[in-house]
Amino acid sequence: MRRIATSRRPPAPVRILALAGVGLLAACGTSVPAPIAGPSTTAMAQTQVPSPTADGSLPKTSSAPATAEAARPAAPVARVMPAGPFVFEAQPLPQATRQRMTGTVWRPGCPVSLEDLRSIRLTHWGFDGAVHEGTLVVHTDAVATLQGVFAEFHAARWPIRQIRPIEEYGGDDTVSMDADNTSAFNCRPSTGSTSTWSQHAYGRAIDINPRENPYVTSKGVEPKAGEAFVDRTRLQPGQIDARSVVVTAFDSRGWGWGGRWSSSKDYQHFSSTGR
Repeated sequence: MRRIATSRRPPAPVRILALAGVGLLAACGTSVPAPIAGPSTTAMAQTQVPSPTADGSLPKTSSAPATAEAARPAAPVARVMPAGPFVFEAQPLPQATRQRMTGTVWRPGCPVSLEDLRSIRLTHWGFDGAVHEGTLVVHTDAVATLQGVFAEFHAARWPIRQIRPIEEYGGDDTVSMDADNTSAFNCRPSTGSTSTWSQHAYGRAIDINPRENPYVTSKGVEPKAGEAFVDRTRLQPGQIDARSVVVTAFDSRGWGWGGRWSSSKDYQHFSSTGR
């Protein structure tokens, strides 16, 4: 909703483990969801760019050229993991990651530097009832929030299709949504704007299961496959509503949900500012 690295040595990786045992799952009274039908697949830093507005009245726009290469989603690389403790590891961006990001999802002039970002490796439940590994890139001051909310998702066995950094989709938000990909950092303008930064550009926003939780405006629905999930009266696995563990987990940490916007509904979107 939706920059310049220094030469100092980055701190050592931080590893956080949170147990999500059988007793906690039983207390939650939840079960592993069945696969759904469909295609498989804190203050804000001060810059010269003003803060985005919250009206979200125009549909999302891609942040990368519509080239054949950008339009081809990366092959799935998430590993199926043994069911067990929730794993969450945060570290400064490795050099190889910095190189992949530069020129696609980050460039000089972005409102954060690569030094301010963290790469997170985490585990999550999938729609297939198995535990998978994912990767997010976020601002360093969003790490604690996301560690807490994803620990709650894991304990509740709340399903997420996949979690891949958006550079694997050429920085193209549309292609990432079409793949039902959960992602966070992407240095792009706010939707429908050329002069304000999206909260994703600060690394303080995340989009979760975009197919099941589409962006709905008077102009249409994005992604296109999300049209099957516009009706929120009969929720299916992976859909988000105000009573879901996803919203309550973010609410308790002060992050806002795009599903509460008035002129449009961005059901996939959460950010530290609510924009």
